Amino acid sequence: MFTRTELEVKSLRALRDLCLIQYGIQAIGNPADKASYINALLTFPVVACKQVSENKGLKSPMLSQVEALEATLEAMGTPTPEQSALLKVTMEGRKLEYPARYSQEKLFGLYRVKWHLDTALEILGML
Repeated sequence: MFTRTELEVKSLRALRDLCLIQYGIQAIGNPADKASYINALLTFPVVACKQVSENKGLKSPMLSQVEALEATLEAMGTPTPEQSALLKVTMEGRKLEYPARYSQEKLFGLYRVKWHLDTALEILGML
């Protein structure tokens, strides 16, 4: 992350911007003091890792919730050869005329949902 030396050479404004704008963290102590921002920048990684181990904030879903995602993915089915072809031309940027474009966009949206669910389940399986 950051070293104390790297941070000490920065101005108060640069430290404030780094904390508040870049990372969205508050100074620890007096916001008019450089050390308050330096301490915040040096400690936030440790605090964040501790929060993960304490199951605070962002956390893994329960097994039943992952199984519900798997069931949703299974219920969505797989595209037919014609739907696969339409998805390919859609990804090439080709559009149907209305009103068929509504179905094309719906199919593409469903494909994207299925792809994201599959990716999410793959990532959750690695955790």
